[in-house]
Amino acid sequence: MLVALSDSQSRRDEELWKGLEALRQEVRAVGVELRNVRPVEQKSKPRPAGSPPRVGVFVDVQNMFYSARQLGGRLDFEKLLEVTVAGRRLVRAIAYVVTTPEVDQSKFVTMLRQKGYEVKAKELRKRIDGSAKGDWDMGMAIDIVRFSESLDVVVLVSGDGDFVDLVNLVKTKGPRVEVFSFDQNASRDLIEAADTYYPIGEDMLRPIGV
Repeated sequence: MLVALSDSQSRRDEELWKGLEALRQEVRAVGVELRNVRPVEQKSKPRPAGSPPRVGVFVDVQNMFYSARQLGGRLDFEKLLEVTVAGRRLVRAIAYVVTTPEVDQSKFVTMLRQKGYEVKAKELRKRIDGSAKGDWDMGMAIDIVRFSESLDVVVLVSGDGDFVDLVNLVKTKGPRVEVFSFDQNASRDLIEAADTYYPIGEDMLRPIGV
């Protein structure tokens, strides 16, 4: 069962998002773009020497779903997690899902949880004018900023160019940022902003219905 965010949580998220916007505007006001700011020392406890890097994986499921469909398949989420973690210490793996009332996605959500993901879901909302809104851009940004100080590597699985400013901001906090996406749907600006970009190949796809 999908549980809606409480009003108090929503307000806290809105306040944090406004804070991020204010920070970006402040940086721009002094003529310094985020992409040119060097990373600063992390506030969290430093990683012991010799221990594997701490990694967080954040998956824009909607973006990945439609990109995979364009290639005639569906993303292998189990293999995705294995490749993105790559032997490092996984701290968090979150999959952000947009649901619709017309389609039962409970089995899909269950599958993601079984593969090791924490699932956050929100329902696609219809506006009065007939348009629809249902993306996780703000929610993903808030989570990534919240967890970044306890991570050495942030893995963003998305090709959405709206995350460019977020990537640059996270890099100022210390973690490296790795972006995984299907190359044909990846924003060039996002690729440039990432410390490392990994194109997802067709070997990461499974046939639809399998």
